[in-house]
Amino acid sequence: MIKGKQIVVGITGGIAAYKAADLVRQFRKRDAAVDVIMTRNAQHFVTPLTFQTISGHPVFTDLFGNYQPEISHIALADKADILIIAPATANIIAKIASGLADDLLSTVALATTAPLLIAPAMNTKMWENPITQDNVKKLKERTITIVDPSTGELACGYEGKGRLAEIEDIVDKTLDILTPKDLHGERILITAGPTHEPIDPIRMLTNRSSGKMGYALAEASYRRGAEVMLVTGPTTLMPLDHIHTIRVTNAFEMDKAVSKHYKSCSIVIKAAAVSDYRPKKSFREKVKKTHKTLTLELERNPDILYKMGKNKGSRFLVGFAAETKNLISQAKSKLDRKNLDLIVVNHALQNDGGFGSDSNEVTLIDYEGKVETLPRLKKTELADKILDTIKAVKAEKKATAGQKKATDSAVKRKNR
Repeated sequence: MIKGKQIVVGITGGIAAYKAADLVRQFRKRDAAVDVIMTRNAQHFVTPLTFQTISGHPVFTDLFGNYQPEISHIALADKADILIIAPATANIIAKIASGLADDLLSTVALATTAPLLIAPAMNTKMWENPITQDNVKKLKERTITIVDPSTGELACGYEGKGRLAEIEDIVDKTLDILTPKDLHGERILITAGPTHEPIDPIRMLTNRSSGKMGYALAEASYRRGAEVMLVTGPTTLMPLDHIHTIRVTNAFEMDKAVSKHYKSCSIVIKAAAVSDYRPKKSFREKVKKTHKTLTLELERNPDILYKMGKNKGSRFLVGFAAETKNLISQAKSKLDRKNLDLIVVNHALQNDGGFGSDSNEVTLIDYEGKVETLPRLKKTELADKILDTIKAVKAEKKATAGQKKATDSAVKRKNR
């Protein structure tokens, strides 16, 4: 959600200045425009040329530099969608807390009305100094976002709190700030990952789902202001600690978890790949290879999506389908059978997308049969596209229902 956004990154004088290069790179990978401001001390650690090369723009270093006429501290302050200072020394924190503006970065920080995010990095004793902590408290009280430093070995030889926060954490916080909270008030239940149906203590029936699509949807929904509940099968993905997560193993456990929380949700997105069948008999001991062949009798698992569709009420229900042929017709059939509002279908045999991949190429079909095929996208980008469609289709349904209600009321009045 930061594509096309204007990000200004301020870099101050600390050994962590070199890490800011990766921060700028991460923003550029997400198609944001990045301008970099470096203090004089920052240039002792990294050259401006490094950041010019990564950002694709000249680096600003001097309050009275010979820049283009339209580029000044006020222009930088005005054009920014967000100002990020990383690493931020105790000195720049003190300046901003006191309203001082004696160089380009502190002047832009004072002049901008954009959100300000500060990621401190310094010696442990400097961070713990009561003066620094008072300054940090002042900034937080002024709704300035602080990404606290992490704990570990510092360049000065100390061990403790003061390391620059992980770049991923700074990027995530930036995304949180810049993403419109257009799903505020929605309570979204999302299922993700595969299920494991045990054959014996070692073997199981499962599928190739990684859970990446469901987790991306959960992250994007949370970032856009929704209350999110994630029901996930076994995955190797990092936990989403800020999202209420219920972990399950098999289809019965997922069915139980979904049934418990389904009624309280306004939107349900079933991205999990639940095994259709399970072994009728699960062996308590490892099955030995004593025979040339082994026959497993399978029985159907509960159809969780069908049950939800049958009891949908006013909820908005989204299903997923992975097919190997006749994608559109198969998806439309599933959409009708299971009373869905939207279905997301992809070809299961993609060479570089789909199961286990970070990207996917999908087609969206809504309850009226409208078809939209999207280009191959990263699943993090695709999550927002799916949420955009959910929001639009949900609004259309509401408008249609409102018109029908008004028409019915008019007919009743006429017939009185």
